[in-house]
Formats: sequence, C-alpha cells, structure tokens
Amino acid sequence: MQMKIIHHRTCVFSIGYHLVFCTKYRRKVLTPTVEAALKQVIAETGIEKGFEASAIETGLDHVHLFVSAPPHVSISDLVKWIKGISARKLLVAFPDLKKRMGSHLWNPSYYVGTVGDMSADVVRRYIENQKEKA
Repeated sequence: MQMKIIHHRTCVFSIGYHLVFCTKYRRKVLTPTVEAALKQVIAETGIEKGFEASAIETGLDHVHLFVSAPPHVSISDLVKWIKGISARKLLVAFPDLKKRMGSHLWNPSYYVGTVGDMSADVVRRYIENQKEKA
C-alpha cells in the first residue's frame, strides 16, 4: 500500500503508525456493536484532532490501527487522545460495558511501530550517497 503524501501549511509528510492496544485485563468486550461505535469515535476524534485512521480492526480484547498524523503531533498525545476519548464515550454509550470494566476501558500500555514509504535500508543508502553528490 502506497502511503499518501500530505501537505500542511509548514511541512509535507508521509508518516504512518501501527498502533495496538488492549482492553483492561484483556476482557473480551469489543463486540460488533462496541466495535462499530469505537470506529466512529476514532474517525470523529481524527477530524477534531487532525489525524487520520485509515484502517481499524479489533479482536474482542484488542485494537489495531493504521494512523497518519502530522510531525508536530507526538505519538504519546495521539495515543492519549484515541484511548482517552474513546474510553470516555464508549463507557457512557454502553452502560453494561461500564458495569463490567469500571472507569477504565484500556490497558495503559500500547505498541507503536512507524511506517513510511521507504525502507530503512533505502534511507540509509540515500544518506550515505549524499556526500558523493556534493
């Protein structure tokens, strides 16, 4: 999949993140109804905060996201927005979920991997070859 190049006022970027996070205690609470609401909340949060989640899939106890965000947005802020806003909205929308999970929907940890349109080897070779061109 080719990543989009995004033009902002002060920069041009192509930054992608693969995020994975789990429900608290790995409880299997992400039913199809909750999953649909979660996808909607993440999409709305992206519009509000300026990032795009181009792929979202869940298991019953975890979430995988492919997210693109501008370079001025830290990954910790991005994860905080996604997990915090989705937890708050889902726990309000689904009272049974709140009964089962209490006030915490997500485990505090997460996995993040960066994705770009070039491999590390390509970038490394490009940088190494710059001296020859000067």
